Amino acid sequence: MIRWPDLLDEAVLGIGSRPARLLLTMIGTVIGIGSLVATIGLGQTAGGQIAEKFDAAAATRVVVRPAEAGFGLDDGSGPKLADDVAERVARLAGVTAAGTISEVDIGDQSISGVLLNDPTGSEQVDLEAYASSADLLRAAGGSIKIGRYFDAGHDRRADSVVVLGARAAERLGITRVDQNPVIFIGDHPFTVIGIVGDAGSRPELLDAVIMPHGTAVDRYGLEAPEQVEIRTVLGAAQQVAGQAAIAASPNDPTSVRVTAPPPPGNLGADVQADLNTLLLLFGCVALVVGGIGIANVTLLSVMERSGEIGLRRALGARRRHIAAQFLAESGLLGGVGGLIGTAVSILVILVVSLAQQWTPVLHPALLVVAPVLGGLIGLAAGAYPALKAAAVEPMSALRQSE
Repeated sequence: MIRWPDLLDEAVLGIGSRPARLLLTMIGTVIGIGSLVATIGLGQTAGGQIAEKFDAAAATRVVVRPAEAGFGLDDGSGPKLADDVAERVARLAGVTAAGTISEVDIGDQSISGVLLNDPTGSEQVDLEAYASSADLLRAAGGSIKIGRYFDAGHDRRADSVVVLGARAAERLGITRVDQNPVIFIGDHPFTVIGIVGDAGSRPELLDAVIMPHGTAVDRYGLEAPEQVEIRTVLGAAQQVAGQAAIAASPNDPTSVRVTAPPPPGNLGADVQADLNTLLLLFGCVALVVGGIGIANVTLLSVMERSGEIGLRRALGARRRHIAAQFLAESGLLGGVGGLIGTAVSILVILVVSLAQQWTPVLHPALLVVAPVLGGLIGLAAGAYPALKAAAVEPMSALRQSE
């Protein structure tokens, strides 16, 4: 009976006697295991970034609107939001910002911009007009590119000021606000105090003229806000959604409709699972290629070492001893290749994460499972060559070696 330490020594000597072949054989396993671990690790890392983006944006957004009125389609017959609805909602625990937004009907009046280098010239453009409260942009997760957004004072005084979306400003020929450029809605002038560079969850604002809610009420007869954009802290969206209707309409909460994100984690988990499945398939293909490489080299080794096999059989080695030796060699090849592949894949994950400024994510169990999997692949790849070697007859093997 052959002992395991002796079997391991024989396997190390067998694969170490041909260093060049050893390296070439392990390359397949290194690539296979490395690809498998790297794809799973990068999939988990990328999935984490997707989940983080989702949680930071969609999962913190709540929208309140009248129950029977669509955005921009209120005919005056349905329930209406109060003018101070944003202030009410902003008092709820977990709310970081809340702002109203409404589409303004300017009738047949046109919007035109006066060029700074030619005050007598103007260009009329087809743009939408919106009214908002002071905190809308912060609630939408947007940012100002140039200048500033109007504040509560502008809203309360119904000042003739506007903020332009980036694309709207480009069409009106306005690139700066330090010289107080003016646009006209019909014959009424409005001073441009800022340009929105990123509208967050309200991309329609990039092509629009935005004025204070109080200005729209005073000049264009806006009756009530059409929507409330709410931004919450992470994890509070469901709670805020449950309370927003009462805050917006205490006497009749059913008169408003609240849109909330799905429970946190569902979308991120689904995306991550799909991404991991796709990348896992690529890793498995590379692993199969590595296993085929081990099988081919082990089979070639059996053919080259037929004399050694015959001599061992003649000295009393049994078929199971021969098979065990070649299985040990192929398993050792797979295991060492798995260790190297795991180390290389971890380095790749760290480099990619560092380059993309991501947080690397890798399940600790994978660091143990991957080398073991490499060894199992090696054993599976060496099964046929081992059976082939065990079937060699001593006399025929010795004759072939001569």
